[in-house]
Amino acid sequence: MILPIYLYGSDVLRRENTEADLNDKESILKLVEDMKETLKVADGCGLAAPQVGVNQKVVIVDGRDLTETYSELKDFFRVMINPVVVEESEETCEFSEGCLSVPGIYAEVRRPSVIKVEYYDENFEKKSEVFEGFACRMVQHELSHLEGNLFVDNVSTIRKKMIARKLQAISKGAVQTRYKSKR
Repeated sequence: MILPIYLYGSDVLRRENTEADLNDKESILKLVEDMKETLKVADGCGLAAPQVGVNQKVVIVDGRDLTETYSELKDFFRVMINPVVVEESEETCEFSEGCLSVPGIYAEVRRPSVIKVEYYDENFEKKSEVFEGFACRMVQHELSHLEGNLFVDNVSTIRKKMIARKLQAISKGAVQTRYKSKR
């Protein structure tokens, strides 16, 4: 089922998120399937459960459509249940980010260059994986949602001032999306 994507200003994006109950595999797998369908229709590269109104620690990341720019993402698709960053590099890098919950806004965000994440995959197998490059960026962006943070929280002060009106418009519902959205 295609779910609405909650937009900037929605309380659900800022709430505390709980771990998904690994004993309730059926509900988790239903959520993951709905998120996959929603992401495909929205034409994004990642989605966190809070973005579809579910405050659980579940994300999907899909870089397969970005291989023209990032060839290393050829087969990059991850379902991450209850992910935890266990290590991150001191070295950082900046990339321009956007978000389905913050339509039409892009900004440079500085994040660690390399992270190690432990999570359960869609087969409920525990994984430990190191991410770098743009895959690292995509994973970190989605994991931030699980902490109630959006990429616009991490931009420079001057950039925040520059996008303040756009953010206010989104929070008031004065924005159109090409996908099903909700405020």
